[in-house]
Amino acid sequence: MIRTLLLDLDGTLADTAPDLAAALNRTLEEAGRSALPFERIRPVVSHGGRALLRLGFGLTGDEPEYAAVRERFLGHYQRDIALHTRLFPGMAELLAAVEANGMNWGVVTNKPAWLTDPLLAALGLNERAATVVSGDTLAVNKPDPAPMLHACREAGSGPGECLYLGDAERDVQAGRNAGMRTLVALFGYLADEDDPAGWGADGLVNEPGEVLAWINRFAA
Repeated sequence: MIRTLLLDLDGTLADTAPDLAAALNRTLEEAGRSALPFERIRPVVSHGGRALLRLGFGLTGDEPEYAAVRERFLGHYQRDIALHTRLFPGMAELLAAVEANGMNWGVVTNKPAWLTDPLLAALGLNERAATVVSGDTLAVNKPDPAPMLHACREAGSGPGECLYLGDAERDVQAGRNAGMRTLVALFGYLADEDDPAGWGADGLVNEPGEVLAWINRFAA
């Protein structure tokens, strides 16, 4: 049976896109460029800052100006990291139900700890999580399974007792490679070209409340 629920952060646990989009557009406008529509930015958010800068500036990370643009973007984001970010509807109830059923939960994200920790603190979740594994906690990050296995150990559960919920293919890959069950959060930041049904997850959920039914199904 499942003892630990692990979650991706951006696009799964919390709706961080409004604050990340605002930071990107502020950086674009400072550079004399036009802001992008939110609808173009949202599907890219789960892929991190590098993908957002590629979207906004066409930068791949090899250009001489990349480091300075990244610093400005992340500076804007850090200052307003939880201005509009909220848990997805139903997520607070899911976490409360997990705790009430004697389970624990944690976060495994590729977001660096200097952004992950203050964001979780602002959301009032940092002291409730059994484990928080950020993108720089280990030398590797998702889709490598090592962060998932590290989270299992910190949560006191074996991989077969863990369920991972994420909104990107690398989330499913990391969870499966670690030997845990996986679900795709369809309410997250999926692009039109994504094919979550083909990622090999154990299931797809339209909203957080459906996760409990899957947990019960795995225990049957």
